[in-house]
Amino acid sequence: MQNEPHIILSGTDPDLPRKVATGIGRYSGLREIARGGNGVLKAGFDPVTGRTVAIKMLHPENRGVPNERRRLLREARVTAQLQHPNTVPVYDIGNDLVHGIYFTMKRISGENLFEILKKIARGDQQAISRFSPVNRVSALADACQCLAYAHTRGVIHRDVKPENIWLGNFGEVYLLDWGTAKVWGSMEDQTVTRYDATQLRKAEDEQQLLTLTGGGQRPGTPLYMSPEQIQGTRSIDERSDIFSVGVCLYELLAIREPFRGANIDQTFQNIISADVPPPSEKSPDRHIPKAADEIVMRALKKKPTDRYQSMRELIEDMRHMIPQLEQD
Repeated sequence: MQNEPHIILSGTDPDLPRKVATGIGRYSGLREIARGGNGVLKAGFDPVTGRTVAIKMLHPENRGVPNERRRLLREARVTAQLQHPNTVPVYDIGNDLVHGIYFTMKRISGENLFEILKKIARGDQQAISRFSPVNRVSALADACQCLAYAHTRGVIHRDVKPENIWLGNFGEVYLLDWGTAKVWGSMEDQTVTRYDATQLRKAEDEQQLLTLTGGGQRPGTPLYMSPEQIQGTRSIDERSDIFSVGVCLYELLAIREPFRGANIDQTFQNIISADVPPPSEKSPDRHIPKAADEIVMRALKKKPTDRYQSMRELIEDMRHMIPQLEQD
């Protein structure tokens, strides 16, 4: 997903293929471009439209697992229905005889915000220059616009984190991974959804929670969960996403994670009950304005009723604060 393919004029001239295969067989030149916890992302060429697309499918061992199929299908359908500039357009959803559930979407270029933050934390001057505090917070505000739109459609993302915010090479911002989204009116609303900490501890045995200055990937979800997500309450609404955005904003400004503990249990406890210093105190060398502290700390209130009550309200304050970042 790093380079956009060139448009070749001669490739726009041929007639439509006489026979178009069904399923993933329609796409040629398949090659893996990314791999995650539950899926594989491949690039392929669509001979009908003449464009290269991204195709997401499950790992072979997960193709027959109902929950994994349901999550991928939910991600595909929610993303397809949230037609917003900050979501990746979905072109097709299908069930291939060999590869199982899949969906195709726009192939995007760039990198996710977590990779950018790692470079900044390590002192990468090119990243520091290209992704100033103004640019980082502006990108988060763009992602929040997508969340505000989703909330009006009855969708709560529930996994907002820097890994899921993609910054394109030409100024695009995309909010990815709607696989754990909560949709109002679904059967899930009738039950209490408690986060399975056992799975996280198993993952931690294989890989410790990594800091921004560490290498590789991190199981980032625990660091951004709201208290009500951890406690498994019924009242998961847009204010849970607001809390996660607050954690992201803290991290974008301070280049430090506010609630990180020595392990997942301690991280959970910090989120539920620990008071954290404002980002300006966590990273005094970064000259974070007081207005930014106030926004972050309000978004991170333990009780949902004490936070911002809508994403639009949070966005408005972020937009007003951004000019103050330019003064430093």
